[in-house]
Amino acid sequence: MVLRTWHTSPRLGYPNGCNTPNSFDLFEYTSGRWIYNNYLRHRERRRVFNPEDSVVGFEKLAEGGFNRSFLVTMRDDFRFLARIPYLFAQPRSLVVASEAATLDYLRHHGLPVPKVFGYSPDAENPAGTEYIFMELMQGTNLGDVWFDLSEQQRTKVVANIVELESRLFALRFPASGSLYYPALADGSRLCIGPDISLRLWYGRRMNLPVGRGPSGVRKEIAYLHKFGRPLQPLQRLRRKVYNYQAQPHLDHIRNLEGYIHIAPQLIPHGSPRLLRPILRHPDLQPNNILISNNLEITELIDWQHSTILPLFLQCEIPGSLQNDGDEVSESLQKPSLPVDFDDLHEREQFMQAEIFRRRQLHYLYVKFTAEKNPKHYDAMALDFSTIRQRLFHHASDPWEGDNLTLKADLVTLSRDWTNITGSDATQCPLTYSEKEASECMRLARMQAEADDQLQSCQDPIGVGPEGWVPVAQYEQAKAAERKLKTDALEAAETDGERTQLDENWIFDDFCEDEYM
Repeated sequence: MVLRTWHTSPRLGYPNGCNTPNSFDLFEYTSGRWIYNNYLRHRERRRVFNPEDSVVGFEKLAEGGFNRSFLVTMRDDFRFLARIPYLFAQPRSLVVASEAATLDYLRHHGLPVPKVFGYSPDAENPAGTEYIFMELMQGTNLGDVWFDLSEQQRTKVVANIVELESRLFALRFPASGSLYYPALADGSRLCIGPDISLRLWYGRRMNLPVGRGPSGVRKEIAYLHKFGRPLQPLQRLRRKVYNYQAQPHLDHIRNLEGYIHIAPQLIPHGSPRLLRPILRHPDLQPNNILISNNLEITELIDWQHSTILPLFLQCEIPGSLQNDGDEVSESLQKPSLPVDFDDLHEREQFMQAEIFRRRQLHYLYVKFTAEKNPKHYDAMALDFSTIRQRLFHHASDPWEGDNLTLKADLVTLSRDWTNITGSDATQCPLTYSEKEASECMRLARMQAEADDQLQSCQDPIGVGPEGWVPVAQYEQAKAAERKLKTDALEAAETDGERTQLDENWIFDDFCEDEYM
């Protein structure tokens, strides 16, 4: 899914030692480049605005995946943080309004989040842009020291993260959705309104006249009926799985309608605690956590796109801490370094230390969650919670020419219907012949292999999602990418294979409009 990802940068000062920024530094994205569709990525991040006359200092601090942050200094030397969303952070008015309301709510309940001084969800103001003004963040960014922490320090940090999450889980909400101030409220009351998750508003979906409740499946059906057309997968290595043939959007509509048919039976009605609406941070990773010198969490930042959902859809290990797919981690064994660690070569020691670090983070999160947040632990231990969450998210995601992911989930569900739903007396309403089911799962495995192959191409080049690379590494990455393409074309066994590879090269520019 081409949903924009985070690219954090170090503090960015004025160029060339100047005391005032130039317009390029302020208005343009300067932290990185993309080795494909670079012009598009920069265009959607360009924001022009007007600093007020009372501002004597305006310094870019960081560029994230959805917004740009500035340090603002007023004439009386008062300093604060200004956040301005990028153009694709849609719908910007709701995104800004919801984050401001969420920060106010969390701060009122004692959570360590920045204080909001003011915000404008509308660009019709003297600044000419939407914005949030908030207090300057205190502490060290955990992402700056994340890989340098000792085993004992990691233990303390994970314990503090889980403790903070337990306070979040204790908050009570009457429904799912995102937080807002009502238009006519006196500023002290909040309401739960449309879910602000980006996948529900992506591209042309933003103006569809459909509700934005927790499930985005009806949104996607409406989108496909209005704008759908056969497409090859956006992830270009996946196209070989489909023999480079455009996939019919009508097939995905049938998968979505199948999900709607069985979705009510995926709700764990017999466990009220699993239905309780829970607010979690939308991207709980080190760069969004600030810590003190003694590793206490001083600020939890970037609540943009946060949403409230039932516990059974929220229960999971944060991506920065989970180590799924690893046998030791999934068995919840306490990890340890190899007994012969001191005798290994330096490179092998580095690899084993990294494996241990990942296993330890996974183990500690589960261990502390069991101790400090047992309701979350019990929900994570629920049988088949993963397939429920996968179905929910895959049915809501924007369609990008992929007819396999959701269908494979539905096939998996149909094969273990009784165990997953507890519906002993009923059969799964969705039926697939053994031939159809087996072929679907075979192709889904091929698609997963294509995704792994993409990662194996990105890693040696040194690029992140969407081909992002720091500015200083761009030429080196681009040269490595060109060599990779040359080698791949030379290794092709036939002219036809070579042509398909060249026309669908994963790092070439391409038009994204039909996927929006």
